[in-house]
Amino acid sequence: MATGKNIWTYFEGAWHEGDVPIMRAADHGSWLGSTVFDGARYVNGLAPDLDLHCARVNRSAEALMITPTVSTEDMVAIIWEGLKKYPKGAAVYIRPMYWGIDGDVTAIVPNKGTTGFAICLEEIPFAPETATVTLGRTQFRRPVLESAVVNAKAGCLYPNNARMLAEVRSRGFGNALVADAMGNVAESATANVFMVKDGAVFTPIANGTFLSGITRARHIRNLRADGVAVHETVLTFADFEGADEVFLSGNMSKVTPVTAFEDRQYQVGPVTRKVRQLYWDWASSAG
Repeated sequence: MATGKNIWTYFEGAWHEGDVPIMRAADHGSWLGSTVFDGARYVNGLAPDLDLHCARVNRSAEALMITPTVSTEDMVAIIWEGLKKYPKGAAVYIRPMYWGIDGDVTAIVPNKGTTGFAICLEEIPFAPETATVTLGRTQFRRPVLESAVVNAKAGCLYPNNARMLAEVRSRGFGNALVADAMGNVAESATANVFMVKDGAVFTPIANGTFLSGITRARHIRNLRADGVAVHETVLTFADFEGADEVFLSGNMSKVTPVTAFEDRQYQVGPVTRKVRQLYWDWASSAG
């Protein structure tokens, strides 16, 4: 994702211009994968739900057995200080991150007493409203808590996502619709997923196999406040094949309409457009 364009890095108490080195070869995070991060967005002078993203990276650190060292409030303040380095019209991806530095006597368990922390601000264009995506099936599934830290936004989870994307892209699709351990739909390879049927909205119930996103929760609240029925439930691939509309929900682009799932074609429908409008109306009012 890194483009090298207009990056600022907060590390060791100060902002530094550019993509500066922050990890060493012997850091636990470098060779044993004890890294967590979160992703927030700054668009048109707004950083929606920034406090929730900062709170989640602290929870992710705890789930990966590394000690968070910066409070949510302090993290938000540091990020806003860094965002002043960008013009108001810039689209910036905000990544606070932690990693383990030392291991215990086995080297495997990260030492809770030593934790690295940084924030990366990177100017990445926001997808236009016309952007859409197609979905394909993948053989790879979302793991469960007993086999992976699915309760954290952890770097070690993403090679599995990369396998999903590589597989479906080889067949001409832009993203993957992914099953959980039971074979029901969990999410896409990169974002949560919603479908629309007869005017009602459905999304896979959070069952511990995928990260139930902050933007996902915001869409659910916005839709219900607008009088739209939203159901969190078990959904099959057949449900998506029979859907009227499908869209992805993620922080990078907020709402991405889906125009196909394998051979099934969709139009960008009125509910998907409503979700986007409701989100930005809320973000503007929230400041």
